[in-house]
Amino acid sequence: MPQDKPTLILVYEPEKACLDRLSADGYPADRALEISSYLAQSTDLKPEFGRLAEACKKRGLAFEPVELDDAAPILAKADPAMTLVWTLTDGIAYFRGGVAPALARLNGLRTIGADDSLFALCQDKLRSGAVLAALGLPAPQAGLARNGAWLVEPPASPKGWFVKPNRLGAKIGIWPDSRVSDLGHALELSRRVFSHYRDDVVVQPYVAGRNVRASFLGLKPETGTEALGIVFVDSGGDFQTMADSMALYGDTGQAAKDAGTYAEPELEAVGASQPEADRKIRAIVQKLISALGLRDVFSVDFRVEADDTVHLIEFEVCPGLPCFDFRDYCRKQWGMSLADAMAETAAIRLMS
Repeated sequence: MPQDKPTLILVYEPEKACLDRLSADGYPADRALEISSYLAQSTDLKPEFGRLAEACKKRGLAFEPVELDDAAPILAKADPAMTLVWTLTDGIAYFRGGVAPALARLNGLRTIGADDSLFALCQDKLRSGAVLAALGLPAPQAGLARNGAWLVEPPASPKGWFVKPNRLGAKIGIWPDSRVSDLGHALELSRRVFSHYRDDVVVQPYVAGRNVRASFLGLKPETGTEALGIVFVDSGGDFQTMADSMALYGDTGQAAKDAGTYAEPELEAVGASQPEADRKIRAIVQKLISALGLRDVFSVDFRVEADDTVHLIEFEVCPGLPCFDFRDYCRKQWGMSLADAMAETAAIRLMS
C-alpha cells in the first residue's frame, strides 16, 4: 500500500527486549538489567511519541515509531521517496540498533545520522580510538585487557590509568575505582568486567580536566560547527560512574524523581570561561565531520584542562536525545522542545 504522506520512522530498541535476550543468553538478572539500562532513552522517549506525532503532523509528516525487532519488514515496504529513518539507539554487541541504518541503506531509504559503518565503529572503543589517533586527533592511546591478561599493553602514565569496558555504554562497568595507580589493579578490573559483562577493557592514561559534552543537531543540512552546544558537565565527581548514570535515566531515574532525590549535573558553556578550549573543540569536531563522516546528530565527549588542553574521549552517533543535556541544547541552540526540533529536522530533509 503506497504511503500517502512523507513519513519519519523512528527505530528504537526497547530495554525489555534487550533484557529478555540477555537473560536468555545466561546473564544474571542484575547484570542484564545494568546492561539493558543503556537503552533507557527508549524508555524515556516513548511517553513523548504523541508529542512527536503532533509535531510531525503540524509539518505535514506522519510519524511512525518502530521497535527494532519489527523494523525489517516495515523498512522493506517503505517508499524511498517518502521515508526518512532515524535510529534512536545504536549497538553491535549487547545492543543491536546498529542494524537499523544498514537496513535503511539496504532498502534505499534516507537516514538521519552517520552511515552504518560509524554505528559499528563508535561501539568499539579500542578501534575507534585507533582511527581517531590516525586522524591526528588528541585521543588517549589505549591498551586492551581480557579477563586478567593483556592483549595490548597500555602506555606508561605517571598520572595512572583509567579502565572502562570496550563495547558497553552509559558508564556501565565504570566504578569509583576505575581510575587506577597500578596496572595490577587494571587487570583485576578486567577480570571483574569480564565476569560481569563478558567484555574486554580499554586501559588509557588518565587525563585530568573537566568533563565536556559537545552536542550537535543539524536542523538544516548546511548547519555547521557554529551550532555545536559545548558545555562542562559537572556531576560533583572526577568522572561519572555506572551508578551516577543509572540514577539519571529510565526507570531508576523516574524512581529518583518520584522520591525527590533526582539531581541533574550542572551545565556551563565552555566558551564563557575557556574560549580557546571552545575553539579547539570546534576544530576537532570539524575534523570528525569532514574526515570521519559525522553528520546530522551526534555528541562528542572531551576532558578539558585549565590551560585549555583538550582530550578527545569518544564520539556517539546516537546521543541520548531525551537526556537533560540534549534537551537543554535544543532549547538554547534552536529555541525548540526536543519533539519540535526532531520534527523540524525531519521535515526540512523530507520536504527539500
